[in-house]
Amino acid sequence: MKTTLKVESVTKSFDGVRVADSVSFSVESGQIAVIVGPSGSGKTTVLRCIAGFERPDSGTISMNEAVVSDTSTFVLPERRHVGYVPQEGALFPHLDVAGNVGFGLERSADRDARVAECLELVGMSGFERRRVDELSGGQQQRVALARALAPQPQLIVMDEPFSALDAAMRPGICADVVSALRAEGATAIIVTHDRIEALAVADRIAVMMNGSVMQYDDPVTLYRNPASDQVAAFLGDFYVEDGVARDGQVTTATGSFATGESELSGEVEVVRQTPQLRVFPSKQ
Repeated sequence: MKTTLKVESVTKSFDGVRVADSVSFSVESGQIAVIVGPSGSGKTTVLRCIAGFERPDSGTISMNEAVVSDTSTFVLPERRHVGYVPQEGALFPHLDVAGNVGFGLERSADRDARVAECLELVGMSGFERRRVDELSGGQQQRVALARALAPQPQLIVMDEPFSALDAAMRPGICADVVSALRAEGATAIIVTHDRIEALAVADRIAVMMNGSVMQYDDPVTLYRNPASDQVAAFLGDFYVEDGVARDGQVTTATGSFATGESELSGEVEVVRQTPQLRVFPSKQ
């Protein structure tokens, strides 16, 4: 499978504070990758570096094997062929729905057809002449996605696209947006702080904490085999108890069990994550 995006050791600081710390991951063509983590973990900064809104202090970003950012190269956002969907859509209030979707398209005989196609993809057919201030928040996000898809960019990036929506609306709109991305065959990165959302929609997930990618995996591997107790804690309900590991066995206050990890020895932390558990070396 062709690699659309490659991020290698990207670092970014603001006012001496390192916000992104040697971030690396790649996204294959047609995949939906999600960057998930708590507020302040560096998710949006990484997304903005990919889109070209921020220049990294170091590291390399490549799209379709062409470098768009490194120590000597910086391709401007408008030349990266990236479709950007911000948190609240940021539609143009002076344009109707069709005008917003077609904004980045050259005027041609195919323009109206492409606008109609993208609106159909996001479930907004028939809204072409509607004013954007007449739309609900969910409808505005659908139009914002249609606008991003219309020029057929190499990559779609979405920054917390569902966080401003009513909680009852989020699952349905999220499912519709992901369906539209897959129908278009788009390669996309979605930033969210919602772990359930990430696990539900992603082909690959980057868990970010304190500016670093703690783990990058498919959802099943990530949930079943978290790389650390921090990742396990973020992904689901858990509790931690102390134990002692020896010869592939761990003994805790609640009993003994086999770990299948014979290299572990001495004091350990047992992270129980329903309906399973994982064992990590003790921090002491």
